[in-house]
Amino acid sequence: MRTLPVLLLAAGIVASLTSCATAPFTESCHSSVHAGDASNVVTATGAFGTQPTVNFPTPIVAKKIERTQLLPGDGPTVSDGDVVVIKYVALNGVSGEIAGQGDYSGPGQAVTLGKSTLTAVSKGLECATVGSRVAITSSATAAGQNPTTAASSFVFVIDILKAFPGKAWGTPQIPQAGMPSVVTAPNGTPGITVPKEDPPTTLKVNALQVAPGKKVKAGDTVIVKYTGVLWSDSSVFDSTWTDGQAKYIPLKVSDTVTKGFVKGLVGQTIGSQVLIVAPPSFGFGSAGSNNVPSGSTLIYVVDILGVDG
Repeated sequence: MRTLPVLLLAAGIVASLTSCATAPFTESCHSSVHAGDASNVVTATGAFGTQPTVNFPTPIVAKKIERTQLLPGDGPTVSDGDVVVIKYVALNGVSGEIAGQGDYSGPGQAVTLGKSTLTAVSKGLECATVGSRVAITSSATAAGQNPTTAASSFVFVIDILKAFPGKAWGTPQIPQAGMPSVVTAPNGTPGITVPKEDPPTTLKVNALQVAPGKKVKAGDTVIVKYTGVLWSDSSVFDSTWTDGQAKYIPLKVSDTVTKGFVKGLVGQTIGSQVLIVAPPSFGFGSAGSNNVPSGSTLIYVVDILGVDG
């Protein structure tokens, strides 16, 4: 039996992440994936959010990705870039055996839909609704496996527990003078222009978008998308937008989380976009870090999508 990696991608088990109830999701969605002969023969019994008993005639022949809704959901519609919290089981479409699954005893697993998610899952969940259970059938290739006679197709049964928009949704604010300028692409990716002047010597924080969400506290684990840039040469030293996956970051100073990042986000609200300029004493100091030279002033643009709790 071929076993899929748990889950499939760079995602984490999460606690009860919360977001603003009025957070915007797509109003119109046109999925390229529809129900078909393969997905329509899959059945799953059991309460939503619990491990289902899945049945289908074997072997499943999946020439393309198909999705059938097994239980309806009345929540928002999710699309590329959104973060979904799911519970799932994956099965070998030839043998019917379980090939991988999430932890049904926990709160679920968070996945950012997009290019670095398994194609079968990302495309299969496109335009699905929160609260629904779906059956997705796909070829082994789309499921991240080399196709063989014993594993030429896979079946996923996924419960979509909740979701978070893929970018900040707050009201734009007036930028502070002397700070880097930020423009965002339609999908939320920020472009940062650094002023041609000496960097500030104290921590500077500017909320570029403000949403009426829950405030972030020290010690919270936040779900964010961000870009980090060096003031000295405008080079990007870290960015979640490169692979499209949101990150879960505890707001505690560590070898990888700077004091400036923590102080810049504490007190901000979910749904906001925050610009932080951190001098070396609030960054990686004289030691530096990967892609960060000693004594660097750091610039962060952070979209706060959710918080643990």
